[in-house]
Amino acid sequence: MISCIITTRNEAKTLPDLLVSLNKQTYTDFEVVLVDNNSSDQTKEIAKKFGARVFNKGPERSVQRNFGAAKTKGEYILILDADMVLESEVLSQLAGLSKNNDISAAVIPEKSFGEGYWARCKAYEREFYLGEDSIEAARFFDKKIFNRFKGYDTSLTGPEDYELPLRMRKAGIKIGRIKGFILHNEKKFSPLKSAKKKFYYASNARAYLKKHPEMTFSQGNLLFRPVFFRKWKKLVSQPILAVGMFLMRIIEATGALLGFMAGFFRQG
Repeated sequence: MISCIITTRNEAKTLPDLLVSLNKQTYTDFEVVLVDNNSSDQTKEIAKKFGARVFNKGPERSVQRNFGAAKTKGEYILILDADMVLESEVLSQLAGLSKNNDISAAVIPEKSFGEGYWARCKAYEREFYLGEDSIEAARFFDKKIFNRFKGYDTSLTGPEDYELPLRMRKAGIKIGRIKGFILHNEKKFSPLKSAKKKFYYASNARAYLKKHPEMTFSQGNLLFRPVFFRKWKKLVSQPILAVGMFLMRIIEATGALLGFMAGFFRQG
């Protein structure tokens, strides 16, 4: 069994699409465990209508995910966000991959979609990261391995997505990859709203980079990531989107820098 863990807070608008995509999976031996953080909308009610097991826990994603993992019944866990949609073969491919005894975790590649120019820029940016180990994060885990590593670092908010798979890689855990995609709903993407999120997440970045300083250039450098230079042909092939992407990255990087500085002074 695969246990799908979804963490939520006021996700009534996006959650149904994810739950519908789970119901359309060609692989049916799975459960849905939703861990909500005190939503004030209909998130919990919607999840229950789709047959999910619903719990309430906060204050942040890493705590919610570890809590959800402790409540699961399956041998494998898949970590999902409410604004995602899965292609129909994702669970089937993960189940097939899990039969390989050498693989204890897996990356599901992601694409973005949404409304308007900025959402197109975000989708364009995500295309650069396909196959990049420093950017893509594993979301599928053998539960025994997940527990051995004590799950996500609950002191982190934002970087925890990368930190757990990175710890696993350093310990020699083999991380696989499937072909099916997770589709990430950017909705009507706003660079300013994204910058606010980057501010919040970057306030925890010091602790992450202290544990993994080698990731500073590849992940910490939001504007001039090496992958943009390696895939320069893709940049010049879509100049209108490229200009928008870099403008968007400048706005996000500004928010992240301010957040990092705020976190640095707060932590001393």
